[in-house]
Amino acid sequence: FPGVFMSDKKMLDEMSATHAAGKVIGGHYASPDLGLPFHGYVAGGPEDDHEGTRMDDAIARVRQGMKAMLRYGSAWFDVAAQVKAITEKKLDSRRFILCTDDSHAETLTQEGHMDRVLRHAVSEGLNPMTAIQMMTINTAEHFGLTKEMGMIAPGRWADVVLVDDLMNFKAGLVIAKGQVIAENGEWQVKLPVVKYPKWVTNSIHLKRKLTAADFALRTRAADGVEVEAHVIGVIENQAPTRHLRMKVKAENGEVRADLKRDLAKIALVERHRATGKVTVGLVNGFEFTRKCAIGSTVAHDSHHMIVVGTDDESMAIAANELAKCGGGQVVVMDGKVVGLVEFPIAGLMSNERADIVAKKAGTVLDGFKMCGSELNNPNMQLSLMALVVIPELRISDKGLVDVTQFDFVPVLED
Repeated sequence: FPGVFMSDKKMLDEMSATHAAGKVIGGHYASPDLGLPFHGYVAGGPEDDHEGTRMDDAIARVRQGMKAMLRYGSAWFDVAAQVKAITEKKLDSRRFILCTDDSHAETLTQEGHMDRVLRHAVSEGLNPMTAIQMMTINTAEHFGLTKEMGMIAPGRWADVVLVDDLMNFKAGLVIAKGQVIAENGEWQVKLPVVKYPKWVTNSIHLKRKLTAADFALRTRAADGVEVEAHVIGVIENQAPTRHLRMKVKAENGEVRADLKRDLAKIALVERHRATGKVTVGLVNGFEFTRKCAIGSTVAHDSHHMIVVGTDDESMAIAANELAKCGGGQVVVMDGKVVGLVEFPIAGLMSNERADIVAKKAGTVLDGFKMCGSELNNPNMQLSLMALVVIPELRISDKGLVDVTQFDFVPVLED
């Protein structure tokens, strides 16, 4: 987002092309600063934003002419605070949209999708009919789709969901384009089998098998000397991170993880061109208490392989397991894989049924707990550690990025 209010030419050209194509520019203003940078950002062209976390964020977006998207995903719980802009401050609900951002298979199968968001919004005081508007006609109008969808009216697609009541929103009958596709929780149509090309199912390209040495964090400091480190700080249930500065001690030319301080290593492994590049940094907040590592090939937005661990050997095992299975999410503890869900489609998606994916995803979540983490859905937090458009500090294939300053910073001040 800094590229917008700082008038980065490439960014402005991209937005200009989007306008010329008649499309909506989606926003991504992930900063608490609602002053001049925010005003400049809105003036740059984005028409909506889903990165708000506070009531003031929602109010500012709507008052500046944007649509405020309130999200409630597997790990982002941002509806409760922001919906008060409607329930307490009485802003026009037609300027708001409900969304999920990211929801994993276990959430979808056990709790629901947009029905889950509706239940939550209503439980936070939103009128049920208002909540329904915020996920149907408001969305369709925003994206210029009301000639096709967003309402039950002649000439529109017959996309209809009949629910038992306006509190639980349990779907009794689901109709898509006039065809009944689900009734009383049972699927009513046969889906075609999709065959994917090899370049899609063979997407993990590593130069070689990784070893513990690839995950060493080297330092020029002498043994026992403390140096300042730039550390990514995880914030539970929120997308932003903190830019922490912590003292770390050199040991045999390296800096190691420190369980007592909740300090783990984080590594980004380039997986698209087999360059062999591995960027190593430090992260705080995953709460691991064991010799372990977690890894994922879902790592927005470049989707390289990302690994967090408390020892180098576990990190190597996790990375190699992901390469072996064609991508996914994995948990390694005491040298063994204790949780795994495979994503063979580009390393991002599964080709199995949702209930099977949810069961496998459950082994990953259980694995996190075995490693000591009590975070809500830490795999979702992991997937955003390389998202270099959300403050404050992120990891990339080019190094650590201070998103607020729009610049690179070293891991160690040595």
